[in-house]
Amino acid sequence: MDANLVRRQKARQSKRKLIRNDIALYIMLIFPVLVVIVFRYIPIAGAIIAFKDYDFMKGIWGSSFVGFKWFQRFLKNRRFISIFWNTLSLSVNSLLFSFPWPIILALSLNEVANQKFKRSIQTFSYLPYFISTVVVVGIMHQILSPTTGVVNTIIGLFGGKAINFITQPKWFKPTYIISGIWSSVGYNSIIYLSALTTINPELYEASYIDGAGRWDRIYHITLPGILPVIIILFLLSLGSLINIGYEKAYLMQNSLNLSSSEIIGTYVYKQGLIDLKYSYSTAVGLFQSVINFVLITVANTVSRRAADISLW
Repeated sequence: MDANLVRRQKARQSKRKLIRNDIALYIMLIFPVLVVIVFRYIPIAGAIIAFKDYDFMKGIWGSSFVGFKWFQRFLKNRRFISIFWNTLSLSVNSLLFSFPWPIILALSLNEVANQKFKRSIQTFSYLPYFISTVVVVGIMHQILSPTTGVVNTIIGLFGGKAINFITQPKWFKPTYIISGIWSSVGYNSIIYLSALTTINPELYEASYIDGAGRWDRIYHITLPGILPVIIILFLLSLGSLINIGYEKAYLMQNSLNLSSSEIIGTYVYKQGLIDLKYSYSTAVGLFQSVINFVLITVANTVSRRAADISLW
C-alpha cells in the first residue's frame, strides 16, 4: 500500500510540474474551451424543443411534450425525398471533388524549389478563403451572367449559345462545388503543408541515392508520410457531410433552380427563422445531426479496423 501511495504522489507531483511548466498554454486554452462550451454544448439543451410544441410565451419547459411528432411530419413531407437527396448529392459531390485538391496543391508546392514563387502561389491561393460568401456569390453572378459574363463570352467566341448558369437547376451543383474549391483549396492545404514538414529528410536523401524519381518519392515517401493526416481530416469531413453550409446555397437559390438548390440547411432556415416553426425546424436539424453522427461513427470504426487510424 505504501509503495502504491508513493507512486500516486509522484504521479500527482509530475502532473503539477507539467502544468506549472506550461501554465501560459493552459491560460490561453481557457477562452477557446469557454467558446466551445457556450456555443456548442450549452445549446444542446435547447434541442429538447424538437420533442415539444414550443410556445414562446410558455417557454421550453412549459410547452407541451409531443414526442416524435415533428420528425414524423418531416419524414412524411412530400418534399422530404427531394430535399434529402439534394443535400446528400451536394454534400457527397462536394467532398469527393473538393477534398483531393488541397492535397494536390500541397504536394505541388512541396516540389517547388523557388521560394519566392512558392510564397506567391500560397498567398494567392489563401486570399479567396477570406472573401465573404456574399461577395463570392456576387462574383459568380458577374462571371456567369448570360449577357456580360466572361464564361458566356468565351462560349460565344466558339459559336455556342449563352447558358444561364444561375437559373438552370442542373448547373447549381457544379457552380456550387467549383466556387467552393476556389474559395477553400489554399486555406485547406495549410495543414498538409505542415504535415509535410514532419517527414524525415533522410528518407528523401536515401531515395536520391537509390535513383528514385520525383513521382516515386511522392508515391512512396510523401503520401505515406501524410496519410494519417489525410484520413483524420477525411473522417472530420464525414462528421459534417450532411450538415453542409446553407449560406451560399441560400444566396445562390432562386425560384427557377429550387428543385436542385433546396437542401436541409435552407429548409431549416426558412421553417425556423422565416415561418417561425421553431420545434419543427429544430427536429429537422436534430435529424441532420443524428445522420452525421452515424456517418462519422461508422467511418471511424472502418478506419480503425482497416488502417489502425481513428479519431477515438
